[in-house]
Amino acid sequence: MVKNIVSSLWMLSGALLIISVLLHSPKGDGMGGLASSGGSMFSSARSAENTLNRITWTLLSLFLGLAVVLSAGWLG
Repeated sequence: MVKNIVSSLWMLSGALLIISVLLHSPKGDGMGGLASSGGSMFSSARSAENTLNRITWTLLSLFLGLAVVLSAGWLG
């Protein structure tokens, strides 16, 4: 019972971690810099990026912690 709940939380945190990583803005211009598009349009949203960083690190620590608990067999 508890193992199923922890396993479900682990899968949910993994999915949310993937989503939060994909929401991050790219650090470089990449291919968009070649076309001279307005890539720096959203660079003023620094606090949103910091909040997203905190969420990503929290989800990563939750994911890794649950992976250790599930792989160690502490739940039975």
